[in-house]
Amino acid sequence: MLDSTLTFLPVCSSSSSSMLDATLTSSMLDVGKWPVFALLPPEELRLIRQACVFGSAANEALYVTVNDEVFALGTNCSGCLGLGDLQSTIEPRRIDVLCGKKIVSLSYGTGPHVVIATADGEVFAWGHNGYSQLGNGTTNHGLTPAQVSTNLLNKRVTEVACGSHHTIALTTDGEVFAWGYNNSGQVGSGSTANQPTPRRVSSCLQNKVVVNIACGQLCSMAVLDNGETYGWGYNCNGQLGLGNNGNQQTPCRIAALQGVNIIQVACGYAHTLALTDEGFIYAWGANSYGQLGTGNKSNQAVPTLINTDKERMVEVAACHTSHTSAAKTQSGQVLMWGQCRGQAVACPHLTHFASTDDVFACFATPAVTWHLLTVDGDDYLTVAQSLKREFDSPDISDLKFLVDGKCIHVHKALLKIRCEHFRVLLNETDEESIEIHQFSYLVYRAFLEYLYTDTINLPPEDAIGLLDLATFYRETRLKRLCQETIKRGISEENAITLLSAAVKYEARDLEEFCFKFCVNHLTAVTQTQAFADMDHELLKAFISKASRYGAFKN
Repeated sequence: MLDSTLTFLPVCSSSSSSMLDATLTSSMLDVGKWPVFALLPPEELRLIRQACVFGSAANEALYVTVNDEVFALGTNCSGCLGLGDLQSTIEPRRIDVLCGKKIVSLSYGTGPHVVIATADGEVFAWGHNGYSQLGNGTTNHGLTPAQVSTNLLNKRVTEVACGSHHTIALTTDGEVFAWGYNNSGQVGSGSTANQPTPRRVSSCLQNKVVVNIACGQLCSMAVLDNGETYGWGYNCNGQLGLGNNGNQQTPCRIAALQGVNIIQVACGYAHTLALTDEGFIYAWGANSYGQLGTGNKSNQAVPTLINTDKERMVEVAACHTSHTSAAKTQSGQVLMWGQCRGQAVACPHLTHFASTDDVFACFATPAVTWHLLTVDGDDYLTVAQSLKREFDSPDISDLKFLVDGKCIHVHKALLKIRCEHFRVLLNETDEESIEIHQFSYLVYRAFLEYLYTDTINLPPEDAIGLLDLATFYRETRLKRLCQETIKRGISEENAITLLSAAVKYEARDLEEFCFKFCVNHLTAVTQTQAFADMDHELLKAFISKASRYGAFKN
């Protein structure tokens, strides 16, 4: 059992000053980067919490306010603003039918047509419909949002993706439905006939669970829960990653990624990016603008590992309307490559941007958003933001912890509200300073910050110490967040170490995740020093379970 001794210290003065956490400003997305919003007054901009810019010249936009009202503005090509008419508008107009609908996913085509998924799992579509991409069984343009019902009424859709004139949707059951233009097999129906209503994409995806989808102009991609990646549709540039240039009318597994676990895929106009569970990026397809990041302009028909020369990647970004690529590192650095304002950037280039969205706002052609983005207000601070600002601020704090000789300033009332351990402890003492011995400064500060923010601001490799604390203090939610943070930092080198920690702290979900990672990377993991030093009993249990899992079968 860990030592739980607390030492009470006399109050000491501190010259440390507090600042509003940089993430409140640096991570804010400024819609002012998109010219279509230029005429909106500041008081309106502050209300926006979600936004999407689309159209052939980035001249159309939708946004959602803090009150869940939905507005549109722009040229309104093919009625894509959903306002019930074809009139362009330089001032925002409200889309009444969508107000109160909590949008969780949004995508658009080049017609353009627009498709959304709501928090209730419903799908709405409107705009260009020349190829039945609205899924309503007709080819009449939709001037107002209409629910896509065929084969979806009893499904809950969590994600939608659009190609130029086709649409795919992902359900909570891991099923994919597709409809619209199908000249190259991008609907995955086994033919090239257009699909007027949603149809489940089966074939090789039958009885499999899809967790992520994306569309290029004329192709579709899907990532399974086991990390396998499938592609179908147009393939003349090798954008399906199959090693050839033949179109595919049904989903085909990318064999070249055998043994590689993909967690996210993003499609450009005719190229594809994939992010692995270890933070590496693979790219394939068209490369005339250097959008693959390989250092040259040669197309690649098979996935190619990109040398970012940086740390672990946590996000890849591309949009079917452009030849631009972007990625974000674990520490928040953003890289871009491909077509960047007319230039061909053939290698990942480090930027000063805070998000991949900024890359598309400033360098993509057209300068559209690659996904639905969330926008935080500029001046107004929510209760959560206000609490975050006051963490470790000596100005109005009434308690400080001394850990490893460093002070952390907090508020007794908040700690009592947020943590049962502190409710008991602080009701028994009036001290204004407490010394902590059993945890490091980094870990204890992260714990206290979590109580203010509900988030973990700690690198994955340091989260094991916080998992120890969460177990000791019986903080169930913190324990779960630690597990998720640790998962993002797993690698072949540290997988056994993380598995051992998961077993020690009875983190069952993390244990299962680490075990599956070890099995999927078995050859490399068994060659690490951590595996050689593995506890004998844990090793026996691992081998036994791996054997039952089928890891040692030919």
